[in-house]
Amino acid sequence: MDLLFDEKGLIPAIVQEESSGDVLMMAYMNRESLEKTLETGTTWFFSRSRQKLWNKGETSGHIQHVRSIHYDCDGDTLLVQVEQTGVACHTGEKSCFYRELVESDAGGRRHQILKTLESIIKERREHPKEGSYTNYLFDCGLDKILKKVGEETSEVIIASKNGNKEELIGEISDLVYHMMVLMEEKQVALKDVAEELTHRHGK
Repeated sequence: MDLLFDEKGLIPAIVQEESSGDVLMMAYMNRESLEKTLETGTTWFFSRSRQKLWNKGETSGHIQHVRSIHYDCDGDTLLVQVEQTGVACHTGEKSCFYRELVESDAGGRRHQILKTLESIIKERREHPKEGSYTNYLFDCGLDKILKKVGEETSEVIIASKNGNKEELIGEISDLVYHMMVLMEEKQVALKDVAEELTHRHGK
């Protein structure tokens, strides 16, 4: 690899979620942490403040499973694509880049809501939260989840017949949520559905 480490032996690593394309964080690697990342398949970085290696998620459980590593044209920056378990930021936010210097169109963020919801549901299953309705569904099991999907489907039909658009939007939202809980239960990802729809679109 033709990588250029700085005078302190470090190279910046941008971490990106493979499934959504979201930038999750930026940290530094040295040769040893890069080698451990390649060896273990999870991200290792070098802490400049503590002057030692650290494995992302070692204490929190929010591990990053590496899917690919690219380096830029100058060889002085890494792009690490990962499957993120839980959240990337120590504040509890999904990404460390959750604050805006220049406000963008909110519509763009709304279009990402399904990916965000998918991450939250996955997080609830892997790290249960007391009082969570999502965890209640997972604890009850597949039959309960399927029952709720059936109920919400019926309510979408009823709302459609009633002719109230706001009611219909609410019922469709309930159905989508319960469908996504079912998808997590059966290990079906949004990208799987997107690939199937893309395949059908080409026919």
